[in-house]
Amino acid sequence: MKAELLVSPKDLAAHLADPEWIVFDVRHDLGNVARGRRDYHAGHIPGAYFLHLDEDLSGEKTGSNGRHPLPDLAAFAAKLSKCGVAPGRQVVVYDDAGASVASRLWWMLRWLGHERVAILDGGLPAWMKEGLPTDAIVPAPREGRFEPRPMLGAIADIHYVDAFRNSPTVRLVDARVPERFKGITETIDPVAGHIPGAVNRFWKDNLDGNGRFKAPQAIKREFLALLGEATPSLVVHQCGSGVTACHNLFAMELAGLGGSRLYPGSWSEWCADRGRPVALGS
Repeated sequence: MKAELLVSPKDLAAHLADPEWIVFDVRHDLGNVARGRRDYHAGHIPGAYFLHLDEDLSGEKTGSNGRHPLPDLAAFAAKLSKCGVAPGRQVVVYDDAGASVASRLWWMLRWLGHERVAILDGGLPAWMKEGLPTDAIVPAPREGRFEPRPMLGAIADIHYVDAFRNSPTVRLVDARVPERFKGITETIDPVAGHIPGAVNRFWKDNLDGNGRFKAPQAIKREFLALLGEATPSLVVHQCGSGVTACHNLFAMELAGLGGSRLYPGSWSEWCADRGRPVALGS
């Protein structure tokens, strides 16, 4: 398993006092957006900073750019710098929901040129299961220097998706639960269904029964069966709003299938224009 992508609870515990390690708590509940911050203040991994999915990891919504558009990079960089993020420092990210939100911050940091970022395998539940400490102390700001350097080719916009969604060599992978992908139910967005040409890989399929990531070889076999002719660099990940899509992107990286792209607007941007085509079923 790639140590630079996943960190175990024991490994993180051994580095809590290391000034070169920065920890972020990104717990979030789509149905109760105040819960993550509330739970953080009730108790978190010692030294962890809190970042909010809507306020810190997303930008201004226009009604047509999706539910979690990417944030203003200068503002995002300023927040990370105040938490001590700087070149060469190790960042570890966790949540309490299978890394469904942690993978978004992991992807953003990698996209913006910070290589040393890992996900806490199993998140806060694994940390608690091993009897490791928590506290309610909010850490003081630290001196950092995060300078975003967006990686070319890491993002696919809506025009790219529309142009290549039916290409035999480009694979559009939707991370939503199958019932939403098929259009059987839709609990968040105003339109049910999926982008024509997309295939479904529910993000939770990357995890084992303990909420930790499956072995890289197992993930690799499953993705290769799904992708067909598409090489990793021609895979585009999406979901409802560009968050859990990062989970599939992370899983591919873990499996040695690096180079795929994120469509940040995802289904919520696509279906905002009722003139765009919609597919139902498998």
